[in-house]
Amino acid sequence: MLNSAPAHFANPFRPGAGHMPPYLAGREDETNEFRKLAAQRTILQNMVLTGLRGVGKTVLLETFKPIALGGQWLWVGTDLSEASSLSETNIAIRLLTDSSVVTSSIVIGRKQFQQFGFSAQATLVEETLSYPVLESIFNATPGLVADKLKRVLEVLWACVDGSRIRGVIFAYDEAQTLADHAAKEQYPLSLLLDVFQSIQRKGIPFLLILTGLPTLFPKLVEARTFAERMFHVVFLDRLGDVASRDAILKPIKESGCPVSFDEKSVQKIVEVSGGYPYFIQFICRELYDIYIQKIGLGEKPSVPVNEIVRKLDSDFFAGRWAKATDRQRQLLGLIASLPNADSEFTVQEIVELSKETLAKPFSSSHVNQMLASLADAGLIYKNRHGRYSFAVPLLGRFILRQMGGMGPLV
Repeated sequence: MLNSAPAHFANPFRPGAGHMPPYLAGREDETNEFRKLAAQRTILQNMVLTGLRGVGKTVLLETFKPIALGGQWLWVGTDLSEASSLSETNIAIRLLTDSSVVTSSIVIGRKQFQQFGFSAQATLVEETLSYPVLESIFNATPGLVADKLKRVLEVLWACVDGSRIRGVIFAYDEAQTLADHAAKEQYPLSLLLDVFQSIQRKGIPFLLILTGLPTLFPKLVEARTFAERMFHVVFLDRLGDVASRDAILKPIKESGCPVSFDEKSVQKIVEVSGGYPYFIQFICRELYDIYIQKIGLGEKPSVPVNEIVRKLDSDFFAGRWAKATDRQRQLLGLIASLPNADSEFTVQEIVELSKETLAKPFSSSHVNQMLASLADAGLIYKNRHGRYSFAVPLLGRFILRQMGGMGPLV
């Protein structure tokens, strides 16, 4: 249904990396999982929040923060980068820096300074748990980097304990960038896991939340086998039909939007988006702008699916596709042709299909090598069961479009 729509009315949809949508649909179960973990008195489990790009991991993590603050938790965190994981000292500095943001208001003592002059008087200056104080504790502690970091965190809790603060949540996004570097004898990922396990075993309520791509949890377990018991994994998947409809319709209703989509348009958006929150936001934003323009010209609006999909291909997929060589693209085309391409696939399935369809089929060793290269390029990932999946949502559909094997909606 279409109403008279002023051109100045703000588009209610917000596609983007980590941008909060106007309505968060379909994440009640995951939110309840966080509430359970935040209710622990002794931290027995931490959280790994994982999923493909575009499923809303960063957004969901941001919604956890006010829940935590309302439950008397302090919230520490930021996005991790490769630089944070270059060395053990780097990851320690990252934790000290982030901690100081919330601890710099905690008074740990008062110093008296005597002023001299015609009217000499003493001034009391409050000393807080600022970054220089945390750094001085770190530097003054003997031992390895892990020993120093544990000591800082223990002092931090000693200064907070006894207040109304329930504990501290350390929440880090893009945590798949963490890695150990055996060749350089630097183990920042292992250090992070060791420190938090040690702190939690002492009864200190510091909860760790790591958010990242599906490669994250296997990396944690590879670094420290106890990570399998240390974390509760929450995998964000695409939205179901009901939640997808809510993500489309509720922002329109709640914003008093002068444009509303009819049932046929809603079904088409759900179909094209595959239920992925980012794609829903992208398609709805484009469609809203098109509707506004056509209404202004006195035309009857329609759903220009092919045009929107082409724009999505250009904005979201093309850069990733450009990373692949011609032979890798041929392999990706085989994968996209598998009936289970949208879920999980094996090397053997790819090899068998190549024998059926290619004059020069792939061998198992060649497929393994190429999948490893594609994983490094961020197009494929390997799960803990030895199976593979596309690392980008709806990538299989895009690949088949490039190869002329299907229309945009299949």
